[in-house]
Amino acid sequence: MVPTVSLKIWSDIALFTRPELKVERLSYPFMTPSAARGVLDAILFKPQMRWHVRRITAIRPRFPGGFPAEAAEMNYRLIAIRRNEIQDKIAPRTVEAWIKEPSSCEPYYVDSAGREGIQGKHRTQRNTLALHHVAYLIEASPVLTEKANRERQKPLDADEASGPDTVAKYVAMFQRRVAKGQCFHRPYLGCREFACHFAAPDGTEQPLVGWTEPLGLMLYDIQFSLDGVHRPGFFQAVVTRGVLHCDTESHGLNGEPPVNVLGWEKKEAQL
Repeated sequence: MVPTVSLKIWSDIALFTRPELKVERLSYPFMTPSAARGVLDAILFKPQMRWHVRRITAIRPRFPGGFPAEAAEMNYRLIAIRRNEIQDKIAPRTVEAWIKEPSSCEPYYVDSAGREGIQGKHRTQRNTLALHHVAYLIEASPVLTEKANRERQKPLDADEASGPDTVAKYVAMFQRRVAKGQCFHRPYLGCREFACHFAAPDGTEQPLVGWTEPLGLMLYDIQFSLDGVHRPGFFQAVVTRGVLHCDTESHGLNGEPPVNVLGWEKKEAQL
């Protein structure tokens, strides 16, 4: 049996953007496998291993006092957010010119002024439909890469045990980091401004067993290939009793076949 890790995460807001919408953002109703991998990477990332997400379970989140009971019983909730966002970037050559000649620097204003004014010409308003109050249980396994058990160019981290690279080694390392609340950067759900909390499961989690629904095509992950081309992969997502089966190697808890990722070249080498 392949060793797995379990991680509980929760947040007030999450945004798993559907890629077919380019301007106005709309979240998938469920966490994507790529977002789950990103959370795991934030806690433990090593070139010698990668995370293989097996399943994601939606669990009942903690609601603040006075939250509407009807909304709390829904499988998911959407909240509309309108924000001022930057619509262009400062060119590196422009910054270099400002460094050489500070008097030529022009302020870059982004606020609520009119777009035609000097203080509003760099911003645009965009609407977002994000998920409100979410909680998930991620189950995944570390998979050794081709860089495992090679000579290290850098010394081992303080929390990394010596010895050969094994799956059990990284499972134990991940569990230690979760218990201490350690992470390389704060995990987030879809967008960096929507940071999430994480902890080891304690047995009090309540899966949303009443949620069974086909979600259609969902982004699985991005394939980073040796040729420098990044290929997005999609799969037919189905939530069964609150569980999203996303294991490409094994059957699901309810007998679902391994996930078939569309758009990937199966035999292609990966970084």
